[in-house]
Amino acid sequence: MEIVVWEEKYNTGIKLIDEQHRELAGLINELYRACRAGEEVGLAFKAAMSRMVEYVHHHYATEQKFMLKIKYPGYNEHLKEHDVLVKDILGSAKDFNQGKRFVPHQFVRTLRDWLLSHIAVSDKQYAAYFVDQLKKGHKFDT
Repeated sequence: MEIVVWEEKYNTGIKLIDEQHRELAGLINELYRACRAGEEVGLAFKAAMSRMVEYVHHHYATEQKFMLKIKYPGYNEHLKEHDVLVKDILGSAKDFNQGKRFVPHQFVRTLRDWLLSHIAVSDKQYAAYFVDQLKKGHKFDT
């Protein structure tokens, strides 16, 4: 069972970014499956959460490097969006690890909604900027 079903409409047209977005969708599905694991949710969710945190850092570094390379004018705003999600994920992971009130199913749905809306709006904006720059004859080593 999956909570995120990847559709072609989420592709940005930038191969590496799209591959990483699909990987993030897979990790969210892994978190979802961990939530449904019943008694094993603690260990399974903790392991999946750890992988998610690592991969989000990796993916954001890739996106940020790309946006700097193409001199994307919305870089700082985009970076702020990344920072908000990273803080939310780390805060939720900390709450979970400390046994504070935490609703894994709700967290997974929030991640899904954030990922898909972020891709549909913010990531599509820098992808469109990239395509526009290519049409204007700019060359990038991507």
